[in-house]
Amino acid sequence: MARPKPETFDKLKTVAQNRRARFDFHIEDKFEAGLALQGTEVKALRAGEATIAESYAEVRGGEVWLVNATIPEYSHGNRINHEPRRPRKLLLNTREINKLFGAVEKKGMTIVPLSIYFNKTGRAKVELALAKGKQAHDKRAGIKDRDWKRDKARLMREKG
Repeated sequence: MARPKPETFDKLKTVAQNRRARFDFHIEDKFEAGLALQGTEVKALRAGEATIAESYAEVRGGEVWLVNATIPEYSHGNRINHEPRRPRKLLLNTREINKLFGAVEKKGMTIVPLSIYFNKTGRAKVELALAKGKQAHDKRAGIKDRDWKRDKARLMREKG
């Protein structure tokens, strides 16, 4: 019997996206990880404020950490507001952590966050990707393909 296809991640509300990651990296594998957050961080995320454009994940001491992600302070938070750019722990299975660690150490890959979102149960999740950096000529080829697809669609619309 054929193995069932894995379900896509159940994204109810996307808070932040790293659109540049798909241009700069070849995406190999994707993971869904939970975020260990403080109370005011969750409130700031629910307000739709986060930036992951320059962030990455790293494996440290058997745990995965999200580095350089910015969740600004909550506007109605008091003196116990969170620090905006602190490293945040990502919640993954041991098997997934070992797979990420092996790929980073042996293959020289990078762990890049693609998006932060809330799933249907209301939990904040991060979509991580194991990625390999693109060279300049790969990026040019991607731009060329995208332009050709746009021109081809325009020609098909005009010619009928």
